[in-house]
Amino acid sequence: MKNLDTSTLHGLTEMRLRALSERLSDERTRFIGFPAALDYDFAGLEPLMRTLLNNVGDPFVRTWHGMNTKDFEQEVIAFFAKLFRAPDDDYWGYVTNGSTECNLYALYVAREKYPSAPVYYSSAAHYSVPKNVHLLGMRGVAVPARPSGEMDYAALERLAAPHCSTAAIVVATIGTTMTEARDSVASIRRALQAAGVRESHVHADGALAGAYAGLLTPRWPFDFEDGASSVNVSGHKFLGSPMPSGVVIVKRVDIERVRSSANYTGSIDRTISGSRNGHLPLILWHAIQRWGVMGLKRRAEQGMALAAYTHGELQRIGWDAWRNPQALTVMLAAPPERLIFKWQLATADGWSHVICMPGVRKAMIDAFVADLAEAQLH
Repeated sequence: MKNLDTSTLHGLTEMRLRALSERLSDERTRFIGFPAALDYDFAGLEPLMRTLLNNVGDPFVRTWHGMNTKDFEQEVIAFFAKLFRAPDDDYWGYVTNGSTECNLYALYVAREKYPSAPVYYSSAAHYSVPKNVHLLGMRGVAVPARPSGEMDYAALERLAAPHCSTAAIVVATIGTTMTEARDSVASIRRALQAAGVRESHVHADGALAGAYAGLLTPRWPFDFEDGASSVNVSGHKFLGSPMPSGVVIVKRVDIERVRSSANYTGSIDRTISGSRNGHLPLILWHAIQRWGVMGLKRRAEQGMALAAYTHGELQRIGWDAWRNPQALTVMLAAPPERLIFKWQLATADGWSHVICMPGVRKAMIDAFVADLAEAQLH
């Protein structure tokens, strides 16, 4: 590439960024197949986006690095600890770069607690679970899932019974990737007890539905009072964030086994990533201030209503579709590939899905159904 003057380079840079903005704005009008809220608005935070914010180390320990938002992070952690009914005086957590890191941390804590325990997880669990099990050198056991995507608890009991002399680690999925099925922590506890397992750590991966599963009626059993040892949630899915994020909550007594590093920052560090994005806690804090618990509940109810409408419209045109109870997700027979790309539909084993996350509008669903109806004619 030949040398270009500064004004030409600036013009080319602006042109590329403008083209990217236009493309993403267009893609956003058809973003209905992946779990991410589209209705976030963080205009008030823009001045802070020009500042380096690094929440290095433990969010509850002051550091010599003053460019941080640890006070806001503590409030985010407290909000989700209360939402997940964690013990008032026995919880700890931090804001991660997504639920894959959350699951890695929860499994890390569980491994330090029970070094030789196998890890049981549903065959419908997120792919990060077996990946993290491998990274940590643990032994994974996939438990068959029912057609709905929920774990088969009788199968868990059968698989755990021969190893009842050792502890068990179980990952419960609260909103599976494709069908939004939810594993019951209470049912998992009963299965382990029936198998003769005396000690266990049950992690609830609430990446998708953790932010609202406890707010619905009937209430789904998945949190600390239901028997979970740790819980996580994604920030960019239901709550809303322009970048991936997550929150993991564990029992404080369990992290005492996790090695901490006293280093040049002045803070111990029990986290995985060390230097952490200080903007993420601020973004999540802003969303919590905007919505609150009742706002999250309303968002879930609106999403379920739109999912019911979507299901009905698919049935109206004769397109094979189904939906789990209380789900924002609607499963449908996979459409032609051009529509999968156009509407950005997650697709596996001949099925696609639509997820009615906050920000998905009825007009988007109507346009999608119209495309399906037209495809039926050809």
